[in-house]
Amino acid sequence: MLSIIQAAGWPIWTLIACSVLGLSIIIERAVSLRAAKIAPPRLLDEVVQASRQGVPPPAIVDQLADNSLLGAVLAAGFQALQRNPRASEAELRTALESAGRLAAVQLQRYLGALATVASAAPLLGLLGTVIGMIEIFGSQAGPGGLQPGGGNPAQLAHGISVALYNTAFGLMIAVPALVFWRYYRARADAFLLQLEVAAEAFVHHLLTLRR
Repeated sequence: MLSIIQAAGWPIWTLIACSVLGLSIIIERAVSLRAAKIAPPRLLDEVVQASRQGVPPPAIVDQLADNSLLGAVLAAGFQALQRNPRASEAELRTALESAGRLAAVQLQRYLGALATVASAAPLLGLLGTVIGMIEIFGSQAGPGGLQPGGGNPAQLAHGISVALYNTAFGLMIAVPALVFWRYYRARADAFLLQLEVAAEAFVHHLLTLRR
């Protein structure tokens, strides 16, 4: 592997940096975009059942906010009622929507960077290819310019390896990054829709708790 990196020349290091960044984001999103951390399946029902007699104490609401992103959205509704027990439906919706926007930011975290890796890797590979081609033409230059027999076979082989290795590495990084970016974006959108549906249902429960 080290010999391949050496053969590919210095442009390969930019691609290695992209691969490390892309892999880190893929792993981080795999850990973060789990249902248990975003929207536990029975959390809404449990919260509604536990709060039928009134708004829970602040300590319980804080625990709910730390439970998951859905918990944070539901806790925002309780906090709105704690601040104003007579809050209108519009005020409750505003509180939930604000929490939902913050949740959306968390769901889409780092996806822009992953998309950048997917876009930049082929271009960096192309840069390495161009540099390799420059070395190829340079190796063919004799004392008076491009002349038959004036080439350097070793330099020619090195230029070809730089061109091909960088092209291959750029595509090897870009394709998985693009696939995971699309997958995680779709997953984030699905979770966001789930939060919106839960928040809409929770508003009606909060209206029954108003004094």
